[in-house]
Amino acid sequence: MSTSETASGVPIKALQVDELEVWIYPTQTELSVSVAGEVSSYLNEVLERQGSARVILATGNSQIQFLERLAHRGSVDWSRVTLFHMDEYLGIDCGHKASFRRYLRERVESTLKPGAFHYIEGDAPQPLDECARYADLLNEKPIDLCCLGIGENGHLAFNDPPVANFEDPLSVKLVKLDDACKMQQVREGHFPSLEAVPAYAYTLTIPALCAARRLICLCPETRKARAVRTALREPISTACPASILRRQRHAMLLLDKDSASLLD
Repeated sequence: MSTSETASGVPIKALQVDELEVWIYPTQTELSVSVAGEVSSYLNEVLERQGSARVILATGNSQIQFLERLAHRGSVDWSRVTLFHMDEYLGIDCGHKASFRRYLRERVESTLKPGAFHYIEGDAPQPLDECARYADLLNEKPIDLCCLGIGENGHLAFNDPPVANFEDPLSVKLVKLDDACKMQQVREGHFPSLEAVPAYAYTLTIPALCAARRLICLCPETRKARAVRTALREPISTACPASILRRQRHAMLLLDKDSASLLD
């Protein structure tokens, strides 16, 4: 059997950092197995209780294993689930290889076939109107679950340190991407150069993400270790937007041994 088939999804360590529960797994595979199981169980509870669910999903290379396992579990009635995503580049169409709409259609929507998947239209002709339209969709009803990750610069969605606001009055906004964020997109293979990365992007704001009834943040890989250490060991501030998770009693952070490697 393959590693993915035999992985137990059992953490090797659990800790509490302020209000945040943190679990550490031996490998990214075991982390992904655990998160897929946790998400499936929680959504089934929500569906049994209220008949439908609303979920925000993240994108990026670090989310791929989790989404693959979630898509193939087959234990959730996705026809009763409405999905959202948390960011998109300004000006690119849904066919662009870096488009988060394309990422999610290919990896999630085509397999899960949810009742609805609301996308941010990156190439909308009126960007500010698109922010308002998507905010209205988000705010129609409470969000039951937000699955998110942490960027190499500590961002949540595209809330990079220069633009992150823990008290943001908006739900969706346009932001200028900082160079550290853009270089991550280049290193992950989504763009050929720094200059090719769009300068601006749509993002759900930090209050919009944290308003979900439950937050599950998965952050594997060595390249995230510095951001993880900053988020958990340094002061809570927009210098590392992910540090706000320490104030969210309804959140849990799941790491693998690599991303936790710089913790004490």
